[in-house]
Amino acid sequence: MDFHILVINPGAGSTRVALFRNEKSLFEETIRHSAEELLKFPKIIDQHQFRKEKIMELLFAKGIDLTSLSAVVGRGGPFKPLASGTYLVNRKLIEDIQSGNYQSEHPSLLGALIAGEIADQLTIKAYFVDPVSVDEFWELSRFSGLKEIKRKALSHALNVRMVAKKAARELNKPYQECNFIVIHLGTGITVAAHLKGKQVDSSNANEDGPFSPQRTGALPTMPLVRLVLEGRYEFADLKKKLNRQGGMLSYLGNDDIQEVEERISKGDTEAASVYNAMVYQIAKEVGAYAVVLKGEIDAIIITGGIAHSEKFVSKLKEWIHFLCPRFFVYPGEGEMEALALGVLRVQKKEEESKIYQ
Repeated sequence: MDFHILVINPGAGSTRVALFRNEKSLFEETIRHSAEELLKFPKIIDQHQFRKEKIMELLFAKGIDLTSLSAVVGRGGPFKPLASGTYLVNRKLIEDIQSGNYQSEHPSLLGALIAGEIADQLTIKAYFVDPVSVDEFWELSRFSGLKEIKRKALSHALNVRMVAKKAARELNKPYQECNFIVIHLGTGITVAAHLKGKQVDSSNANEDGPFSPQRTGALPTMPLVRLVLEGRYEFADLKKKLNRQGGMLSYLGNDDIQEVEERISKGDTEAASVYNAMVYQIAKEVGAYAVVLKGEIDAIIITGGIAHSEKFVSKLKEWIHFLCPRFFVYPGEGEMEALALGVLRVQKKEEESKIYQ
């Protein structure tokens, strides 16, 4: 039996849309949204009807028969902490999103809203899969060093869990029996420890870990406190500086790995220093997560957009190959495929959907 699954993935300046027939993508397109269009909306959550209309226009232009759809899936956002899995979009979730009951504001919150509305019109089910807020931390992972602050489980769970399952299949082992370190290399970078099928610890690209193309990662605390107390930044401005204007962009004015590698090839020593420092910080983080697994590692997995760079991956391996000789590299983020496959497993009754409560 064929299952047709509509996939919706809202991002900061775009909405990605795909149609899958079982495991096969029939099409995938990105709808771009200009800053001028989005600035009309006071809050991200206010964009959902605008984005939904753009999606419906695309589907109409493609000649998609909506009555052929088996399900709709939207990317899951930074909801409250949840176990991994495929969840039904229900009234409780919609109410929480609309009332602001989530951990942070991000366009991915719109995925479930839009998927739910389209599915309701077609009297089919809507889902979200492995949201950003997947929380399988053990208690040790939650300590920050200051009683008033707990470490939060916010990571690239959607793509990371998919590639971990792919690696397990390549090893001919159940995912639930594998130990992996998974490195997601994107505009934000996370490193995670997967212990017997659970992500028991992970860096949070917005708050700790290595610096990345756009994000600062962990920072020395006293100089950061001094910046705040000097009153040089309002909270919103500082948040933007840390999460959108930090890392490689802060040092070089550029967050494109290919362009930075081109600068290095032309003898730019500053670019080389920053590039090598980012590799170094990621490698140190991998070492920390090797400790989480007590050195019992089936494989180290490298994924995300930067994984397309053979040079970057090679440099990273030079630092960490002694921890585990087995590597799997899955370039790209794979979010659309991960969303479709999560729903497909439910449609085929290979696993049960979960209920958001």
